[in-house]
Amino acid sequence: MKKQIWLVCGVLLLAAMACSFGGAAQAPAATESNVLFQDDFSSTSSGWERSVFDGGEVDYLDGAYHIRVDDEYASVWALTGGDYGDVRVETDAVMAGGVDDNEFGVICRYQDDNNFYAGSVSSDGFYAIIAIVDGDFTYLGNDAMMPSDAIKLGSQVNRVRLDCVGPQITLYANGTQLLSVTDSSFAQGDVGLYAGTFATPGIDIAFDNFLARRP
Repeated sequence: MKKQIWLVCGVLLLAAMACSFGGAAQAPAATESNVLFQDDFSSTSSGWERSVFDGGEVDYLDGAYHIRVDDEYASVWALTGGDYGDVRVETDAVMAGGVDDNEFGVICRYQDDNNFYAGSVSSDGFYAIIAIVDGDFTYLGNDAMMPSDAIKLGSQVNRVRLDCVGPQITLYANGTQLLSVTDSSFAQGDVGLYAGTFATPGIDIAFDNFLARRP
């Protein structure tokens, strides 16, 4: 099990929707009526932030969107600029550089940098649902990240999904449910991408096939 000390950098994204999914890992089919936002990052003009800042970097590279975290025990995220109620948000994610002792995933119901949910997995096979409430970091359902054989290790692609439906928050990896918890701190908000470090800084996580849709 592992615990995290939480230092953060948030990046707000006012993004336009891309129209198709690409790459080797294909996102699940979604009908036009239930899609809220999607991007395969094939175009660097789709609206996501591109910047280098103290503690990391966010940018497009080779048909993916990268979050780099340079500090220890720190998290960086990127947001779509939307506002959603019940939502299913998912992405392909892979460690492009750094160590397996990391975490990465998706965000839902983001209110501000001090209030949101995140669902994450790690390249060494752990998972967690995180609530940030008034700046306080809490693991929901467990007191630390927990292991699962459903998570692909090392530099393998994981599809991470977080369902935020009413007070029920449910995390999946590669189609397998990892954890479901009840929490009513937030009813709606933005969605986005999330990556973090533990004791060893310098991770680079590549994201592709981002999808937010109605459950």
